[in-house]
Amino acid sequence: MRSARLTAAIVASLTSLASPSMAHFQEIIPSADVLPEGGKVTLDLVFTHPFDGGPVMEMKKPVKMGVLSGGKTVDLLPNLTEKPIDGKSAWSMDYDLAEPGAAIFFVEPQPYWEPTEGKYIIHYSKVVVDSYASGEGWDDLVGLPVEIQPLAQPTGIWSGNIFSGVVLKDGKPAPFAEIEVEFINDGSVKAPNDAFITQVIKADANGTFTYAMPRAGWWGFAALIEGDETMTSPEGKDVPVELGALMWVKATSMTGN
Repeated sequence: MRSARLTAAIVASLTSLASPSMAHFQEIIPSADVLPEGGKVTLDLVFTHPFDGGPVMEMKKPVKMGVLSGGKTVDLLPNLTEKPIDGKSAWSMDYDLAEPGAAIFFVEPQPYWEPTEGKYIIHYSKVVVDSYASGEGWDDLVGLPVEIQPLAQPTGIWSGNIFSGVVLKDGKPAPFAEIEVEFINDGSVKAPNDAFITQVIKADANGTFTYAMPRAGWWGFAALIEGDETMTSPEGKDVPVELGALMWVKATSMTGN
């Protein structure tokens, strides 16, 4: 009996090592977070695991892609160009920012079926680009089903600064929402173990969270909330839907500046 239990424990351990749980993040990353003189910005959309640098997952053409600027929303879905990575669909586009002010780019991807977790994933993701370094309009809301409203300006941030925001569901604060945080790693950071790959924090009773970014680069904040409705899996079963309110923030190093 003891031998059987030991064998089962070893198999479970090896299975866990072979299939580590990795956080999914819908990236929407601009070529710059601030354009001092306005101009063109390039955005890349990839569904992946940022800290590990992959694997990249299939990202079908989004349901919505747009930008909110000056109180007006522009549909950018026709602007997207498919740009495969590692044989998986990913997307890219260029956009010209001619006027001062924050441009809030956002994407609603198609639901992604994750068989290992038995659920669909929809990450409503956004990022702010400040044209002409205006410092205006960065806290405007797109009006997504789940969304992070920043309480700290998400552009022009030094590494070590604190980023704070409120998690919203249907426009109202989501108390005690869980937020996964990951850094887009270029391979220069080695995690001591898996516990360091995805940082996990929780919002307070008012849906507010705070996190200090220790290193320069892009950081993703994914507030995860279970959807009110289920979807049908490829096997025909009713399964839950994970809604993600995801926001990307860039920290810049003071060293050499």
